[in-house]
Amino acid sequence: MAEEAGEAPDLSDVFAMRVLSRDDGPLYRQLLAILRAPITDGRLSPGTSLPREADLAERFGVSLITVRQALRDLESEGLIKKRAAKPAVVAEPEARGSSSFAFKSFTEIAASTRERRLVIHSYRKERSTTAAKAFGLPADEPMPCLRATLYLKDVPTGQTTFYFPPAIGAQLKRSDFDDVVIFRSVQRHLGIKLSGAGITVRADVADQKLAEALDYEVGGPILVIEMLYRSADGEPVELTINRNRADLFSLSYEAPNDLV
Repeated sequence: MAEEAGEAPDLSDVFAMRVLSRDDGPLYRQLLAILRAPITDGRLSPGTSLPREADLAERFGVSLITVRQALRDLESEGLIKKRAAKPAVVAEPEARGSSSFAFKSFTEIAASTRERRLVIHSYRKERSTTAAKAFGLPADEPMPCLRATLYLKDVPTGQTTFYFPPAIGAQLKRSDFDDVVIFRSVQRHLGIKLSGAGITVRADVADQKLAEALDYEVGGPILVIEMLYRSADGEPVELTINRNRADLFSLSYEAPNDLV
């Protein structure tokens, strides 16, 4: 049966009725995760109307304020389009912006930050066994560390930590990181040219602290990308560790058939 103007589908098979509890974290974040999942996994196709705000509030035992906050975040992520006096609808994929990239060159790494902004939190010395191993340093040696969050519009897509060998970091101050692509700032301010980067990708899940920072659900999938940048003489210059929301970031490659 065709949907009448302004009428929202029931979708009870997608959004099972349940009462959310504050014991499981902020209510709007729980609701946001529930509404986001069937959009990103394809169960709700573009153009599908979501239930009315009042129906969502009743179904999950939350206030209209909570519902509207979750819908605002979905709209900021480009997943839905809100309509006056009508239920929101699932947005077309092209309206959401690109979230899949190929890190096969510095140009493609830089392209992953397009239309994004980097908010820097701190630049100070910290210890990291991962960075110490990458730089060939003792595990307990502190090294310059830059911490930041990457945003697409107003949505946090990932947390990034940048480590530098002491000799490199000593030449940099917080104000030098004036580019969303940090390795470009490093090259420009130090007058060096990076030759390449070793990249490692692994899967993880969001703990409570990361989930809160990224407006994400605890236990949600995280794509971790570690990039060790090298100078022309092969020495490590920067270790970047990106922890990305897997619903907003992925890697895609074309593999040629070389078995001929």
